[in-house]
Amino acid sequence: MSEPKKTDVRTTTRILLVDDDPIVRESLSSFLASEGHEVAAAASVAEAIQHLHAAAFGLIITDVAMPDHDGFELLRYVSDNCPETVVIMVTGYGTIASAIEAIKEGAYDYLTKPIIDDDVRMAVERALQQQQLLAENRRLRCELSDRSRFPDIIGQDYRMSKVFELMEAVADSSATVLITGESGTGKSLIARAIHERSVQREKPFVEVACGALPDTLLESELFGHLRGAFTGAVSDKQGKFAAADGGTIFLDEISTASPQLQVKLLRVLQERAFEPLGSNETRQVDVRVILATNHDLWTEVEAGRFRRDLYYRINVVNIELPPLRDRIGDIPLLAEHFLSRYLSKTRKQILGFTPQTMQRLQQYAWPGNARELENSVERAVVLCRGATIDTDDLPPAVLNGSETFGAILGPNEAPKTLREALAGPERQILLQTLQRNAGNRQATADQLGINRTTLYKKMKRYGLLEL
Repeated sequence: MSEPKKTDVRTTTRILLVDDDPIVRESLSSFLASEGHEVAAAASVAEAIQHLHAAAFGLIITDVAMPDHDGFELLRYVSDNCPETVVIMVTGYGTIASAIEAIKEGAYDYLTKPIIDDDVRMAVERALQQQQLLAENRRLRCELSDRSRFPDIIGQDYRMSKVFELMEAVADSSATVLITGESGTGKSLIARAIHERSVQREKPFVEVACGALPDTLLESELFGHLRGAFTGAVSDKQGKFAAADGGTIFLDEISTASPQLQVKLLRVLQERAFEPLGSNETRQVDVRVILATNHDLWTEVEAGRFRRDLYYRINVVNIELPPLRDRIGDIPLLAEHFLSRYLSKTRKQILGFTPQTMQRLQQYAWPGNARELENSVERAVVLCRGATIDTDDLPPAVLNGSETFGAILGPNEAPKTLREALAGPERQILLQTLQRNAGNRQATADQLGINRTTLYKKMKRYGLLEL
């Protein structure tokens, strides 16, 4: 038997009515439809199960006594296969014992015939509220599951969900990972999280900022050197690759590597072998390599600044981190996370952000991404003198870079309606989001938190259908 369809939160008003009495089915179906619900009817448990395979229902109202099977068998089936669907039992022979049995079996409510409209209305309203709570609890459990997998990485945007999926998929493999994204998007956090989810989690995680050292020192830092290998080498030194043996090495800012170093990196990636500076002895390492860059490496390849063969070697799995301006829904989550972090380091009692402050945070473009947001929240905690963080506590760059309604409307402009006032900004937001998603309507709708039909209507209204 195939699996029944899972309940969708968007179909919480779809009701399945199960009763072998055609008069009851017709009258109750008519009443529920008049209440605004979408109703399907079944004359038996077998027919009800067919309906459950064909569609998702938020609520089932079922008679107890029926010819083929009783309502308790349907209740048990629903409990096992459709846990988010709420069941109300109905019987013409109501007793306390049967009501207790129904509740124990998992029914939400129990009604007796003859059915009174007001009783049904109230029972349905309560049951649908219960169904919504079940769906919300399921959503929160999924979010907590994601958070427990990567507790230091905050994000509910669909782009971050894709990042989490990739991280989970590559964690236990030995594949080389290239993390790309603007400065401040959290590439180091992603690399460390992959290591901590891998089988090498008990082994070293070694991080090297390639752009922070000159070429000669970087080569020594990575591969080590013998005493006397160069001026100032007064003793032998173990390199980072050797230190990371058995674990993970994270090479940040890999685009800054010199051509000579790129050759050695290519060999390490291919053979897991290298020679320390000043040595002829080849050393083998078993190490997972994760690299990161905030540059477009393919552009560097085409410009002749980055080796093509090295590019293909490191670009086995690419995790691209979206900039913060493209996931503004995550800004409140990150801001609260950083606020909690810095409050734990101080004795201040700050309740949170004012709505105006959060609005400004979401209007700012954040060229420095999450790192800049963290610094701004730390500054706000230090400067805040009240119970909540106000706009005055934000850095001038955030305030000056935020678009206000005064700037949208103009100082002397007075539109006739709110719809007219918001039309221009709404069209611009739609246009920019469509462009960012290369015209992909589903991705645009997901990012804006609307469905495709609503997006289509708005695109038609603002003359954007040709995009």
